[in-house]
Amino acid sequence: MTGIVLFIIGILAALVGLGLSIALHELGHLFFAKRFNVRVPQYMIGFGPTLWSFRRGETEYGFKLLPLGGYISMIGMYPPAPGHKAEAAGTGMFSRLIQDGREASAETIPAGEEHRAFYRLSVWKRLLIMFGGPIMNFILAAIIFSIVAVGFGVYQPTTTVSEVYRCVVPAGSTESADDCTEASPAAEAGIEPGDRITELDGAPLSGWDELQAKIRVSSGVPLELTVVRGGETLQLQVTPRPNEIYVVDDATGRIVEDDAGNPVTTTVGFVGFTAAMERQQQGIGFVGEMYWQNISGVANVIVTMPERVVQMFQAGFLGAERDPYGPMSVVGVGRITGEVVALEDTPVLDRVATVLTIVGSLNVMLGVLNLVPLPPLDGGHIAAALWDGLRRWWARVRGKPDPGPFDAAKLLPVTIVMAGVLMVIGALFIFTDIVNPISLFSE
Repeated sequence: MTGIVLFIIGILAALVGLGLSIALHELGHLFFAKRFNVRVPQYMIGFGPTLWSFRRGETEYGFKLLPLGGYISMIGMYPPAPGHKAEAAGTGMFSRLIQDGREASAETIPAGEEHRAFYRLSVWKRLLIMFGGPIMNFILAAIIFSIVAVGFGVYQPTTTVSEVYRCVVPAGSTESADDCTEASPAAEAGIEPGDRITELDGAPLSGWDELQAKIRVSSGVPLELTVVRGGETLQLQVTPRPNEIYVVDDATGRIVEDDAGNPVTTTVGFVGFTAAMERQQQGIGFVGEMYWQNISGVANVIVTMPERVVQMFQAGFLGAERDPYGPMSVVGVGRITGEVVALEDTPVLDRVATVLTIVGSLNVMLGVLNLVPLPPLDGGHIAAALWDGLRRWWARVRGKPDPGPFDAAKLLPVTIVMAGVLMVIGALFIFTDIVNPISLFSE
């Protein structure tokens, strides 16, 4: 099968994975809405004109033209104005928008179905409906990460030597590894690629992490290594040498930078060899590590979004270099997935595991992003429900009458503005992924 065909298959796999993730997200909302007897006229994947749909009971299920999200429509999203009257100041643009939203919400409620309106639900039921989408994404991500980590296994460093460096080159040095004059401790000790280190100072090794940790704190201290080479057991002595290395963030894998943007370094013991990587099945606890890495990455992108938008603009319109760890649109994810699947020299198992991991990461991203407490995201509805509950609780504490449901329609101006901002950011990311994409390989 040619590389271009595999590349296309990879893109289709990304689209299917994204579509399934969106469908399950909306299914989470739908499940709780149906459970609490809210009338749901539509369950749709995508936006714009309807491509295909069918009706089951009172709900229309289908697909729309633009596969950039999905939604379920519920009747009575907004309560009527207090006293069932339009606000006195109803001539302003925002006031008119709010009133139009109330009227449109009221028009979705068929006669005799008033009790099935969303706004009439108790706070905890509204919360469950809105949490339902992210919960489905988190569950799907957990299943995928479990399949990858526990089933397929994850590449982990072993105590088998992969490569021996000829010399010691500090971080940031312009010195070439081939031109240096000072041999590395590993080369001096006679360590060779393929050696399997079984003991350290006479004690059995538990794994690479133990060996690396010991080397890093043993600068200038001789270490006794028991090595198996070609069926023969050897005793080698190596003395780690101090070397400056970059500090790497464990959660994101990125080099840590100081306030001035310069890479942070630290001095540790250094021997000068790399570990061979092997796919190893992990315990269920490793799924938590994968989760934490993904959540940390998404949270970092959200917190630094203004900076990310500027970087994407510079990359898209000014030709600046893309951050390989930065955010991508669905176009960028599709390209990366296509490149992974097109790696014909890579075992099929590795390619499948990588694609599954990408889909799992997409679900974490969808779940976390939708919890941002701004409309029109799920987090905006969650924040409104919590505020409603707080208002009613405070009224009870003070012995006051129930203030009635929170007028969520007042958030419509914020919803419109945020929807516009999200659309502009999404378009910018898509454009940048087309004209200046992140690639697994240098061009």
